[in-house]
Amino acid sequence: MTDETLDLKCPSCRAPLRFFPSSGRWECDYCGSKFKLEELQNLKQERKERQKQKTQSDGYICKNCGAKILLSENTSATSCIYCRSTAIIPERLENEFTPNSIIPFRKTKEEAVAAFQKFGIRKIFAPKEFTSKKNIEEIQGIYIPFWLYDFHLVGKASGVGKNSASVRSGDYLVTTTRIYHFERDCDIPFFDIPVDGSKHFDDALMNSIEPFDYKDLVTFDSAFLSGFLAERYDLKKEEAVGSAVKRAEGTALGQVKLTLSRYQTTEIQNHSFEPTNLDGEYVLLPVWLLNIRYKGKLYPYAMNGQTGKMIGDLPVLEWKILLYGLILFLIIAVIISLGFILLGGYRL
Repeated sequence: MTDETLDLKCPSCRAPLRFFPSSGRWECDYCGSKFKLEELQNLKQERKERQKQKTQSDGYICKNCGAKILLSENTSATSCIYCRSTAIIPERLENEFTPNSIIPFRKTKEEAVAAFQKFGIRKIFAPKEFTSKKNIEEIQGIYIPFWLYDFHLVGKASGVGKNSASVRSGDYLVTTTRIYHFERDCDIPFFDIPVDGSKHFDDALMNSIEPFDYKDLVTFDSAFLSGFLAERYDLKKEEAVGSAVKRAEGTALGQVKLTLSRYQTTEIQNHSFEPTNLDGEYVLLPVWLLNIRYKGKLYPYAMNGQTGKMIGDLPVLEWKILLYGLILFLIIAVIISLGFILLGGYRL
């Protein structure tokens, strides 16, 4: 046996392994793990496969059935379409791509499907494709990469406030308007401002299923990915922070307006804010996602995998609107006719 055939380091803790002739196994003095020769050879072969996969960003070999799974560059967890086993690619979640925290799924696939079915029933004018069981079953649980930012927004806001008063003088109504200049200094703390860290997902859609309850954040472990898809970020922390600051600015301006109640009308003409004490955390958040294509257009549906909040854009069929309108008209006409009959409006 040579080093080319076997790596004589413990796969569990990387401490040296020793061979014990009495058992015919390699044992680790540090963690107590024991391995047969065939096990170590298989582990070495798996490491070779992983190294090969690092150079092939579009494919992964299923360890359960051997099928090749096509992946996007940033997919870090998926499932085999043949045997349905989970495929987690740990190399894609290493170093700077290791999430700090994760919110595990609370809503099951069954709950997500049931919610979408109710959503579709409410939209009775939607095409049947949006309520068919086959399409709904394609809903997928995906961990979406997010950046959570903490910072203080420091700056100034200025503008004008106006107060008007009217008095009658003879035949005239005299209105006096006083104009005031205001300026406000701001130093407002913000915590857990989320920004979608993937360029593949619609930011507006992700924003619509907020908020998440960040009290449920736990330390990341790849075991949480089992049974779900997962993406890693392709929008760096420095690139995404602008969106967080923009969201915070809207809130800050709202806070400024609360201090202007002495004026009847106000206009903020200038403002300048800068984030200080900036800190960003990389997290994975749970989302149930379903995309249905209809007449060349993609209609996304998303549900917060923690809270169950859902959002979607469904098309409507005009003929259904006309049909239901006609039915409603006939029902109203029948009710009115019966009313006249009961009140003696008609002589039979």
